[in-house]
Amino acid sequence: MLGRDLQSALAGREVTALDRAQLDVTDLAAVHAAVAGHDVVINAAAYTMVDDAETHEHEAFAVNARGAQNLAIAASAASARLVQVSTDYVFDGTATTPYGEYTPHSPVSAYGRTKAAGERFVLEENPASSYIVRTAWLYGAHGPNFAKTMLRLSESHETVSVVIDQLGQPTWTADLARQIVGLLDAEAPFGVYHGTNGGQASWFDFARAVFEGAGLDPERVKPTDSSTFVRSAPRPAYSVLGHDAWRRAGLEPMRDWRLALTEAHRHGVFAADRSPG
Repeated sequence: MLGRDLQSALAGREVTALDRAQLDVTDLAAVHAAVAGHDVVINAAAYTMVDDAETHEHEAFAVNARGAQNLAIAASAASARLVQVSTDYVFDGTATTPYGEYTPHSPVSAYGRTKAAGERFVLEENPASSYIVRTAWLYGAHGPNFAKTMLRLSESHETVSVVIDQLGQPTWTADLARQIVGLLDAEAPFGVYHGTNGGQASWFDFARAVFEGAGLDPERVKPTDSSTFVRSAPRPAYSVLGHDAWRRAGLEPMRDWRLALTEAHRHGVFAADRSPG
């Protein structure tokens, strides 16, 4: 989802886009060969099956931690800049104000632990030329996501129940891709940045906005709480990330999530997913 939008944001430039069939990031020799000759590496690869990671943490660690480490080692050897895409799951979700970029890690899930390890490895192996860009609640045109799921359910369900007790920042991958390219073009200081759209919302708020943007009745979205959706991995109750690093770098943070969602609807990002089948 993000990788495809990065290719669009980088249109007109010389880009090598590799999927997991073309590059195994857990293979250091293969990573060295792939990175050689490049000026920038953006790691949008991840083991993102959050619940599955609870019982397959070794596999998740291989991709999210060792894969990131391999890319950092290869980027350092090639004198390339590295963007490591990370996640709000490196935090425990117990905060009540936005997480700062340098808040200590406190993951409560296997997925969060492996992504936190990936951040540490990147900063150990390529500290002078790496960006950590944490994001959350992604949606976009290419790949499954919450917004598409809501619209698909609207075809077969009169109402949908969505949790109201988890807060975060719905983030359009097209906006994130442009923000990452802007970070690189500006040659901003290396370090940690939070790549999420502004404002905050519950999943319930997000679902209602998705329905409304698609011309559906938002009253069809009904509130519930997390106790009705028992999952293997705990979800952070509060995933709002602060954006001070952008301003310190002289760059504007990403726009409010509602503005981004409105444009995503206008561009027909979800249109193809509303048809049955």
